[in-house]
Amino acid sequence: MVWNKPHMLNLLANLMFGVAFIMVLYAALFLLIRTPLFPLKEIKVESHLQHVTQEQVRLIVSRYLKGNFFTVNLEKTREAFQKLPWARNVSVKRRWPNSLEISIEEHQALARWGNVALVNTHGELFTAASDAELPTFYGPGDAVSNMAQAYTNYQEMLSGKQQKVNELILSPRGSWQLATEGGLTIALGREGMQQRLQRFLQVYDKTAASVGGKLTYVDLRYPNGFAVRRSGLAPVNKNVTNPYAPDAKTLVKAASKTSSVVNKGNIKAKAKLPSKAGANK
Repeated sequence: MVWNKPHMLNLLANLMFGVAFIMVLYAALFLLIRTPLFPLKEIKVESHLQHVTQEQVRLIVSRYLKGNFFTVNLEKTREAFQKLPWARNVSVKRRWPNSLEISIEEHQALARWGNVALVNTHGELFTAASDAELPTFYGPGDAVSNMAQAYTNYQEMLSGKQQKVNELILSPRGSWQLATEGGLTIALGREGMQQRLQRFLQVYDKTAASVGGKLTYVDLRYPNGFAVRRSGLAPVNKNVTNPYAPDAKTLVKAASKTSSVVNKGNIKAKAKLPSKAGANK
């Protein structure tokens, strides 16, 4: 029998002592974290916020921060802040002895995605209200990131001519078109868009002066030149030397202001996002 074996009795006693110690420790920890000895006294927002308001922060704190320093659910708190329209990334950390540190990275709006969403500087869609003057993108739903990068490149190129991109369109066939705040529409096509734009900008001033009117439309899809339309004058034809194709001629077409500049019919886009059709070459 066990009672006649001292070593077995010692093992049993040690086991019972161990179980009792664990139960006492668990009970002590349970009481420790459930008592009001460690309340959360401070919520620190370690960010300079432009869109997330103090009222929104206070509302989330009152609704989702339950428990004390040990029992508050950090993941649920983070998810609650993450749902704010302007919040891109959120982190929540405990800071001993009685505070939470919340860091919020806000979206930086780059453009509008039709009239249904905004595009941030990382090429991501988000839904929020904004009254800022932003360019508008139209294109397939899976092209948001590419369009954000293209916009940045085109805007940098056009800034030297005091032009600002107001609208950027990508057709289902991959043809690019942009419009500026000054009323100039530029058809870039599907290949070598930046090179085409750069070549045109090299003769922009000369071209604008040669046609004798305000440029309203430029078609850069020609292999050896480009076509333009101007406003306020009757249609005329002019030839100018193509600076980037020796011995080639650039066809310059002038048209009245009422002429059709570009077809903007609807195109299908993923996730029912808005799109417009531009030039197809």
